[in-house]
Amino acid sequence: MTVAELARHDWSGEAGRIRPRSDAFIDGRPVPALSGATFDCINPATGDLLTKVAACGAEDVDRAVTSARAAFEDGRWAARPPAERKAVLLRLAELIRANLTELALLDSLDMGKLVMDAATVDVPGAAAIFQWYGEAIDKLYDEVAPTGPGDLALVRRAPLGVVGAVVPWNFPLDMATWKCAPALAMGNSVVLKPAEQSPLSALRLAELALEAGLPEGVLNVVPGFGEVAGRALGLHPDVDCIAFTGSTEVGKHFLTYAGQSNMKQVWLECGGKSPNLVFADCADLDAAADMAAFGIFFNQGEVCSANSRLYVEKPIAGTFLEKLAERAARYRPGNPLDPASTMGAIVDEAQTRRILSFIEAGRSTARLVTGGNRATVDGKGCFVEPTIFADVAADDRLAREEIFGPVLAVSTFETEEEAVALANDTPYGLAASLWTSSLSRAHRLSERLRVGTVSVNTVDALSPMTPFGGFKQSGFGRDLSLHALEKFSGLKTTWIKY
Repeated sequence: MTVAELARHDWSGEAGRIRPRSDAFIDGRPVPALSGATFDCINPATGDLLTKVAACGAEDVDRAVTSARAAFEDGRWAARPPAERKAVLLRLAELIRANLTELALLDSLDMGKLVMDAATVDVPGAAAIFQWYGEAIDKLYDEVAPTGPGDLALVRRAPLGVVGAVVPWNFPLDMATWKCAPALAMGNSVVLKPAEQSPLSALRLAELALEAGLPEGVLNVVPGFGEVAGRALGLHPDVDCIAFTGSTEVGKHFLTYAGQSNMKQVWLECGGKSPNLVFADCADLDAAADMAAFGIFFNQGEVCSANSRLYVEKPIAGTFLEKLAERAARYRPGNPLDPASTMGAIVDEAQTRRILSFIEAGRSTARLVTGGNRATVDGKGCFVEPTIFADVAADDRLAREEIFGPVLAVSTFETEEEAVALANDTPYGLAASLWTSSLSRAHRLSERLRVGTVSVNTVDALSPMTPFGGFKQSGFGRDLSLHALEKFSGLKTTWIKY
């Protein structure tokens, strides 16, 4: 469907007909939790109950890991020729495209994002990533090390075995894809633990993977609470690797779990407080203002790499802030299923209250430019207005802590040195943006900004071709690109003397 067709689609009508999956998916079939426990899956835009989802416990995680291990050891996936694994992932990409409206609705209903964003960005992106890694499978070559006469040293990448993937609620389908696609491409089996706030698209993805030809047991999904199912996966002695995206606090728990169990590899993509630097020599302030607003208000600010700190060079600060406030007015909370809406709902009541607590504290420490209030749609829902604070001090919580909501902290700088110091003054190091017409400055600052991705004259640039991840307490390891395959494989040397 084209964007115009998607804008005319009867999303509300289809939402009334959708039937979310609610059981865990283990060993190729849906199963309830052994305890029979469930948790409510709530639409944050309306407060309505979508379904009751299986609340997996340690025994369910063990079932899933056992299934994944059996699938790995008998080679039903890992030992298949690269061309066959490629064909399966390519079929899965096409099935994701064929089920675009259902998957978009599941994510929108589940966590409040705009259905048009899900339909035009998230679902096509997930399909593209499965396709990209599928295409990569039969183009990865191993190495022959330089040795003396009579010796042949072969260096190959071997799959690790069972990968535990723990993903967040802000991009439910995409984050599952970022972990599962490269892990499966390398021949691993996967146990996926979606966030308890947004499990629905992951459960449907497992069904589509089976339909695409992925053998039973290779992809298992265990919905449940992080402190129960996530902890059990992190501590499980037969999990070889944990790939995690989420908060820095929880990421540290997984490092502890690995030390307490089998020293499994742990790859973390954690929090961020990404800076956006706008210099007076920026060639297009209107474009910079457009993207500064997009960088914090897209997906309600629930983005780990959101440009939540804005630093503007003093001579243009007043003009730029006016432009930015005008852009913020275009982002208004609305029904996520209405294609005309420009901002969706916050994922749940707890996150809404957390965001509002930051805003309330900021009223006494900074200057509120716009927003700052909770909103409702038809008297319901978890909505927060796009909010901008100016004159934010470097030690203010608004500038230090990850809010994960539509709240922007704006400050000024006078010199390039000051701009770099402010940008790097954070425990995080995920991403940064800078706006300048000077090529020299772009290169100079890109070298000095301690982040995984620097976007010049844009914000939050990413693609399947480039690695995504950070430094410091934003974690380590990289999603996307061929480098992601390094997380899900180990180097194996075979030395032959002849």
